[in-house]
Amino acid sequence: METRPYVPWDLMNSFLVDAFKGYGVPEDDAKICADVLLESDRRGIESHGCNRFKPIYIDRIKRGTLLPKTDLEIVRETPTTVVADAHDGMGMVASYRVMKMLIEKARANGMAGGAIRNSTHFGIAGYWATMASREGMIGLVGTNARPSIAPTFGVENMMGTNPLTFALPTDEEFPFCIDCATSIVQRGKIEYYAREGKPTPPGMVVTQDGSSVTDSKEILRMLVEGTAALAPLGGGPDDKMCGYKGYGYAATVEILSAALAGGQFMKALTGVSPDGSPQMYHLGHFFFVVDPDAFCGRETFKKVAGDICRELRASKRAPGYDRIYTAGEKEYLAWLDRRDRGVPVGEAVQRELVEVRDELGLPYRFPFEG
Repeated sequence: METRPYVPWDLMNSFLVDAFKGYGVPEDDAKICADVLLESDRRGIESHGCNRFKPIYIDRIKRGTLLPKTDLEIVRETPTTVVADAHDGMGMVASYRVMKMLIEKARANGMAGGAIRNSTHFGIAGYWATMASREGMIGLVGTNARPSIAPTFGVENMMGTNPLTFALPTDEEFPFCIDCATSIVQRGKIEYYAREGKPTPPGMVVTQDGSSVTDSKEILRMLVEGTAALAPLGGGPDDKMCGYKGYGYAATVEILSAALAGGQFMKALTGVSPDGSPQMYHLGHFFFVVDPDAFCGRETFKKVAGDICRELRASKRAPGYDRIYTAGEKEYLAWLDRRDRGVPVGEAVQRELVEVRDELGLPYRFPFEG
């Protein structure tokens, strides 16, 4: 049972918008950023919601490794493609603008693809993929990130957690949306464990000497100094559980995120310069949008996709399990549970919200303050 206090959605949204504005983000851009963060919490993906508001965005703006104003430059454009340079601005804003362009291009031409270089953290990849599915289209999205994953047979963190995300429209109330890292656990989840004082389950982290580590704060420290790495999907450093599959997908995302836009990759994305001082992250993202109207038609696609999901959920269950889910269903159920309650916030996030509010002198009072 949830014991954390809830903050109403409208209150949290207004606060986030005003807080982003307070640190120099233009109002329209601030609304995009707030919505991306809150969409994570709506879906129950707390590792990328308000938990990351201060440490990933506000602190980076203050540190100078993230620019509050996004000067998006279109480097190359054709009827079906876009290549853009975010110039180290808000990754969420750059991604929103590019996805809006791609959806219209796909509507006119059947499909479209785009890539962004010199960007920053863009929130959950599923937000961008579902921008397409809400229009009855297929969305495919990926991004690289600061190095965290070790290759199979290796122990050095070389690639980011590199999600490969699909959103497919269905005739149900929610799309089929698979949004997950190519490591066993994403870095944001370990950050969440650390903030809540929880250990990271064993087997998710590869250390250079082969020892096991579950202390979440210690893992984050080791990831930064390069003495630990996240295991790819399937595990590592050996390939007994097929970790090469996660490694292969992570490398695919790394290549597409960097090569399509001519951007940077792997060790260039640490956010730390050779002398140890902070520097820009220069991340890359890629996006593809496909309009089923150019194939069998949107309604046919949605019906078939929905039928497949329903048959999967109706299949025979393993002993002791009450139901089978399809991708995106748990996130939809989380929204049904939270839409009238608001955002649940733990003590660490409560302190950060109050800190930002007081620093900016914003006129807000949160329910957890009594």
